[in-house]
Order: sequence, then C-alpha cells, then structure tokens
Amino acid sequence: MNDLLLAGWARLRSVLPARADLAAFGRHPRRDLLAGLTVAIVALPLALGFGISSGLGAEAGLATAVVAGALAAVFGGSALQVSGPTGAMTVVLVPITHAYGPTGVLTVGVMAGVILLGLSLARAGRFMTLVPAPVVEGFTLGIACVIGLQQVPAALGVPTPEGDKVPAVAWQAVLDFAARPNWAALAMAGAVAAVMLAGARWRPTVPFSLLAVAAATIVAELVELPVDRIGELPAGLPAPSLAFLDVSALGSLIAPAIAVAALAALESLLSAAVADGMSVNHKHDPDKELFGQGLANLFAPLFGGVPATGAIARTAVNVRAGATSRLASLAHAAILGVIVFTAADLVGRIPLAALAGVLLATAVRMVEVGSVRAMLRSTRSDALVLALTAIATLALDLVAAVIIGLIVSGALALRAIARNVRLEDVPLHRDLPGDHDEEEERALLAEHIVAYRLDGPLFFAAAHRFLLELSEVSDVSVVILRMSRVTTIDASGALVLGDAITRLERRGVTVLVSGIRDGHHKPLRALGVIARLDEAGRVFASTPEAIAAARRLLSEAGILPANRSAAPGPVGAGRTGGPDDPAGAPPSSEPAGPVGAGSSGEPAEPAGPAPTAS
Repeated sequence: MNDLLLAGWARLRSVLPARADLAAFGRHPRRDLLAGLTVAIVALPLALGFGISSGLGAEAGLATAVVAGALAAVFGGSALQVSGPTGAMTVVLVPITHAYGPTGVLTVGVMAGVILLGLSLARAGRFMTLVPAPVVEGFTLGIACVIGLQQVPAALGVPTPEGDKVPAVAWQAVLDFAARPNWAALAMAGAVAAVMLAGARWRPTVPFSLLAVAAATIVAELVELPVDRIGELPAGLPAPSLAFLDVSALGSLIAPAIAVAALAALESLLSAAVADGMSVNHKHDPDKELFGQGLANLFAPLFGGVPATGAIARTAVNVRAGATSRLASLAHAAILGVIVFTAADLVGRIPLAALAGVLLATAVRMVEVGSVRAMLRSTRSDALVLALTAIATLALDLVAAVIIGLIVSGALALRAIARNVRLEDVPLHRDLPGDHDEEEERALLAEHIVAYRLDGPLFFAAAHRFLLELSEVSDVSVVILRMSRVTTIDASGALVLGDAITRLERRGVTVLVSGIRDGHHKPLRALGVIARLDEAGRVFASTPEAIAAARRLLSEAGILPANRSAAPGPVGAGRTGGPDDPAGAPPSSEPAGPVGAGSSGEPAEPAGPAPTAS
C-alpha cells in the first residue's frame, strides 16, 4: 500500500508546476504583462461571443476566460498557452445545451475535468499527437463553417430559431430575415467583420476586433440603432457552487463528457504544439497540459463557466506579443477579471451583431486556405479524409467527425501498407553453378525448385492476398519461402502462412523456410505454424542452406545424381548470386556467403538435420 501511495505521489508531482516554472515569472515581467494586456483585449469580444453562442450567456464566457485561463496558465504544460472558451468547444456545447440545459453543460464540464485529470495521470498526452493532419485540417474547416453559421441569426438581427442542427437553424434565420429584414444588424456585423479582416492584413498587431466592437457600440448608442444588446451582466463572478450538480443525471452525461474531454485534450495539445513552433527553444509537456486543462474544466463550472480549451488564435497573439512565461496568460485572465468587476455595465451595451461580426471574421481566419488546398492536392486519401471530416463536422458533431476521420485514415493507411506486401518469385538458375558440364543439373533444379521472397508486413490486412498468391504455386517439387524481409507478422499473418504451407504440402510440394527473423519466431511457434517444419528440419537460417537441403531432397528422389548434391557449394538464392538478403537492403548489397535470419547482426540459427523426401 505504501508503495502505491508513493508511486501515486511521484506521478502527481510530475504534473505539478516545477520551481523553474514559477521562477520564470520574474525574468521579463514587463514584456509578459504587456503581452497579457494585448491578449486580454483580443480575448474580451471572443469570450463574450462564445459564451453567448454556447447558450449560457456572455457572463459564462467571461467566467471561463478568467477562471479557466488562470488555472491553465499556472498548472498547464505550456508557458505560452492561453486558454478560455473556444469556437470548437462551442460547437460541441450547443447540442448539449439543447438536450440538457445549462445545468447539464456545467455538469459535463466538471466530468470532463475529472477525465482530463485521469488522462494526465495515465500519461496519455503523447497519444494525442497521433491524429493525422488531414483530420485536423478537416475538423478545423468544419468548425469554421459551423461557427460562421451559428452567427447568422445575430448577424441578421433575428431571434435564434429552435433546433440543434446548425445549417437548419441558419437557413430558418435567413427566412425570418427575408420576412422582416433588420438592415442595421446586418450592416453592423458586416462592417465589424470587414474591419477585422482588412485590419489583420494591414496591421496584424493592432486589436481591430476590440476597436471595431467599441466603434459599433458607440454608433449604436448615439444613433439608437434597433439592434439587440448583450444585456445586464453581474458585476463580478458568482460564488463557487455545486448546486447545479444532479447525481442522477451523471449516467446520461457520460458520453457528452467524454466528447468534451476529448476535444479539450486534442485542441489544447494542438494549440500548445503551435506555440512551440512559433517560439524559440520552447517545448510543452503534454501530460502537464492535460492536468492544467483538467483543473480548468473542473473549477470553471463552479463559477458558471463553460468547458475551456487552449485557444490557438489567442495563444498565437500571446507569442507574437513577446510573452516569455506563464505570467502573460495569467495577466490576461486577471485583466479580464478586472473588466468583469469594473465595467460590466459598459460590456452589457455591446450589440450582439457586433460580436457576430467578430466571430464571422474569426471563422474566416481559422481556415488556412493554402494548407487546405495543399492537403487536397497531395493524395486522394488525404483529400478524402479532409472532406469527410469537414462534412461530418457540419452534418453531425465534432467528436463523430474526428472518429470518422480516424477510422477512414486508419483504413486507408492499412490499405497502403497491405499493398506493400509482395510475394516475389526469385529465379534460381542464375545463382546455380555455371559450369557447362552442369547445365543439365541447372535446368533440373530450376524446374523443380522455386524460391519466393516475402517482402513487407505479413498481417491481417494483407494476409488473404498472400494466401491466394502462394496457393496458386504448382508444378514444382520444392518451394523455398525466404522470410528475411518480412518486417512484421501478426497472428492472422502467421495462421495464413501456415494454411498456405498446408495447402502446398497437400499437393505434394515440399516447403522449406529460410531467414525467419528473431522476433518472428514467437508468433509462428506459438500458433504451431512452423513446429512441424522445425521437427522435420525444414527451417533454415539462410537461403543457401535451404537450397542445399532442396538439392539433397531431389537427389534422394532420384531427380539429381547423388554425387552432384553432396555439398551445397557457394550457391545463393537471389538474382545477384548473393545469400538471403537482409530486410530492407537491395538484393545486390550483400556479399556472397551465408547470412543470419535477420538484419540485426545476430548469429544465424544452426540448420536442422537434413529433411527426408516427402
């Protein structure tokens, strides 16, 4: 018990902030504080907008930015990451809000936080990097489309229609606008989006989102435009509470919580990786990052906040603003907290159409057109995965889209690997003695012995095709299976190999095996594939030994003169006259002479006793 407690404590300490992380706060405080101010200015309208889009209101977005942003800054695995409400998370939360209400969203946030903490302690962070690039690009494109469609009602100045399917809701909003147009809201949303997009190209370091929202608010107040506002906001964060938690509903919320946790882990680690690429000599710790996001999602709902993730856009702004430590992202959360306590009335006057314009521009900027175009042009498989993931994100939900993308990517990858498996007929006539007096023996050997080289992975995805090809072999006395180039073998491949050997032997063909790698003996013997051949002395370390045994078999059968087959001689099995080729090397790259079973330099296994004719 004590050992378990000590191991658990050691694991927990490994994900807690180190002394060096805290010491970094004092290295460049001025730069970090300025970077935090810059990020807070950019984050304010986004936090308000994503809070409203999630269905829990602007105050939920602000609470998330403050609480989750501060906890993830201190306990996360990246010194440059900025966390808060994001568009991707909003896409997942909308159907949860419709199905379970605000209390369901808060409960899901707590459950997702617990799951993330478990993933962190289980050291699952490294596995999140295995998501293929086309899947990431596909769901990013799909998220951008969903975020844009979510803003249609606010941008058109119409009430948000009922429903959880974003395309249908957006279309109904267009119909409502056509029946009762609100040109002021549409013009405001379009103007804010245009200012943000144009300003980002002209002066990327200027926070045009905040400037555009401030200008739109001032104009709406002076002209008294008929546009909806955010409304009254509480002057401060609510007291932490678990009153929303309904224990009886936990079972039905497990699936949404897993979806939220998966998205939080994926997006946060992706954002942290982006920060690593933009900075110099900075590398995040994926397990610590999951721990920080777990704490952020565990505590943010207690203050009314929605689930949070690392935010790629805000993290990029943080890096470009010169941040060097966690102080910058912590300062961003603190500044937003000050705004919540001191300027709630002013924030409540912001028009919803202005925030819709901010999020429309954000959706457009999320899509890297060049990257998507390059991915579509790279291979048909990449294009298919990207398109399917994007369409599934739009038509279903983000988690289902990622699962579909992973399944299709895996299937296409297995298909590509399976195509690399080759069963190559390696003629022996060039490798046999070239003396004029032995031409008759050469012809007899070439007629009665055939060697096949297995090249690539022999596993379930390729085993069936291998069986069909090998089972068609006929009209020979001996088949030599050269296996030194088999890169991997699983249970399915081993069983299919055994089935192919049995089929050949039923037709009177003697099978010899050569060059089995050391690591491949275990599955072959465990499944009884080569046990019988081993006992009969038909498993050899190298192909020359197998050819010598085949010559003896032909001599015993009366096909060759006995005095010609007594010694194996310097005979190779490959096209170049060399011995059995090591895996991965071209046939001509090895000198003549016997070699071992694998490519690792291990000594070859001794050849078994000479087999008897079958």
